Amino acid sequence: MMGDKLIMSTRELKRKIVLEEVRKGLVSLKEATSRLGVCYRQAKRLKKKYQKEGDKGLVHQNRGKQPNCAYERRFKEKVLTIYRSKYIDCGPTFASEKLEENEDIQINDETLRLWLLDSNLWIRCRRRKSYRQRRERRECFGELLQIDGSDHAWFGADKPRCCLLNIVDDASGTTLSQLDQGETCRVLLSTFKLWVEKYGVPQAVYVDLKSLYVSQSEGSLNVFERVCYLLNVKIIKAYSPQAKGRVERNHGVYQDRFVKELKLRNITTIEAANVFLKNKYLDQINRKFAKEPKSRVDGHCPAKIYGDLEQIFCWEYRRQLNNDFTICFDNKVFQIEKRSSEFLQAKERVMIRIHLNESISIWHQGRRLSYKQIEVQPRLPYIKRGIDSFKFSHNARINKHKTPWSKFNPAWLGGVNQL
Repeated sequence: MMGDKLIMSTRELKRKIVLEEVRKGLVSLKEATSRLGVCYRQAKRLKKKYQKEGDKGLVHQNRGKQPNCAYERRFKEKVLTIYRSKYIDCGPTFASEKLEENEDIQINDETLRLWLLDSNLWIRCRRRKSYRQRRERRECFGELLQIDGSDHAWFGADKPRCCLLNIVDDASGTTLSQLDQGETCRVLLSTFKLWVEKYGVPQAVYVDLKSLYVSQSEGSLNVFERVCYLLNVKIIKAYSPQAKGRVERNHGVYQDRFVKELKLRNITTIEAANVFLKNKYLDQINRKFAKEPKSRVDGHCPAKIYGDLEQIFCWEYRRQLNNDFTICFDNKVFQIEKRSSEFLQAKERVMIRIHLNESISIWHQGRRLSYKQIEVQPRLPYIKRGIDSFKFSHNARINKHKTPWSKFNPAWLGGVNQL
């Protein structure tokens, strides 16, 4: 009831029509039972109430009244005030989690969504996507990893953009990530090494066609391909973003939740963000979004069977040994110590490895060489020796008249032909 107006639902209007037919004797109450959608005893109650109260007897008695379990208006205003001041850019689901975590306020996300829509603080975003056939998840954890980088303004629109290197397991959705200045080989190797140390060596990785992941020239391996070859990890190439949609959708979760977590904690540096990722956020996001794989068999291979991972996750360069058993690399000179030179000869090629911690090791045929860095001797200034061509030409022009051509043919000097 709203004043002198009566609000009836479609079902109640249909019941009114049927009960009017029963009142006029057009149909019996037993025949009208199926049309009313109730049992015979309930139909008798509805008929009796309709005869006594009219249309009002068919209307639900709680319509227009506030439910007993409804939140108080004061509580609603408090929640909306906190949302406006701290979580204005957060969605209803994420905001309800933060309210419980930081403000000790428990509220259902759908209830908060309705409040925000009613207060014009949230707008529904509906996107129609093109049809694509869904690829089923792999069965085992570690059977396939999807790797990709997300370039985004992680610390706010007014801060420089940086890249989050993200690894997502296809079977469970478990994620591991790190931030860096860009999508570089260093952050790729560092993040992949963290995964291998924590979970083990996966069976395959799904990557796009960037030169960071796959070499653009046939017959040669880049750094990441060499690491996967040594670990016996298969590289699967993705020819579209949708092919590795698991990690692409996971980027959206990070760009929504992680950005707001950094803002709430006032984190503005890559180093602090990586500490927060490692110590808290990754465990938090995996507990919420990771799924139980179909198979309980772990598809990872133990990392310890591959030996020292530091010698795998590195850059390798070949250099030739000089006659004095020194090696020149990156404007530095390394002297191979005597005890390591017993099985070496000059002009042999050795392997220099640059590790993730920026240390250097030198190897030859599987043996590690001991060395020390020595100071580069300063180059002596270049002294030109021999004939000074400029001075020689100047003297030639001065003594031109003394030459045989000038002495026996003086007209040649004046440029006049004489016979």
